[in-house]
Amino acid sequence: MLRKIIHIDEDKCTGCGLCVDACHEGAIAMVDGKARLVRDDYCDGLGDCLPSCPTDAISFVEREAAPYDEAAVAAHLATRNNNGMSGSAPAAPHGGCPGSRSRSLDGAPAPAASAPATRTAAPAADNADPLATIAAALPNRLAQWPCQIKLVPVQAPYYQGRGLLIAADCTAFACASFHERFMNGNVTIIGCPKLDEGSYTDKLAAIIAANDIASVTVARMEVPCCGGLERAAAEACAQSGKDIPFEVVTFAVSGDVIS
Repeated sequence: MLRKIIHIDEDKCTGCGLCVDACHEGAIAMVDGKARLVRDDYCDGLGDCLPSCPTDAISFVEREAAPYDEAAVAAHLATRNNNGMSGSAPAAPHGGCPGSRSRSLDGAPAPAASAPATRTAAPAADNADPLATIAAALPNRLAQWPCQIKLVPVQAPYYQGRGLLIAADCTAFACASFHERFMNGNVTIIGCPKLDEGSYTDKLAAIIAANDIASVTVARMEVPCCGGLERAAAEACAQSGKDIPFEVVTFAVSGDVIS
């Protein structure tokens, strides 16, 4: 039958595997380091995988394809779960980029829990580096990995009930207290509109729409190019259809908050 179905451009595919995780039907798999549509009848044509692709390698085409078979998908998922896999993500690495595998970290408190105890350093030896001792006592507030906007999944458990901090790459380097003041309790995703190709708007809108995001904060530098990040976030909130608190924090290159 002639129907809408996904197409994966292998030249654009980097093998990150995020689309494999995003496909709830198991229609996509990693083959020789590239994402492939392995069964037409597993693809429902809804495109949950599209926003997850950081290189825009996935698109819709209309072609002759087997009709979507819900029963076959259910049987496939049941078999996969029985083999030690759950949801759309395999229990073992799927052959994509290991650095982009989505996972929660302990760097931010759960929504209903109290803040985690600050890490305490072991007693310093007489010849210990004092800077290393101080660094060991500082808590890491990164809640998840990956954190780059192009690589983060659209939907994940760690988004639920937390604020979303959309930060320009340079902010954490300019502001020494960035982890504690701005990342604590939030999911932090980063990007640079001057260096990254394409717009963030659709990806951010999909994240906000698909999850229970408590608030959105944009952390940007005073430089004009960071305005692209702020605009994308504002447009994404409007596009998502959700009315949630929205704030912009602007940093001077000295690290001071100026607005």
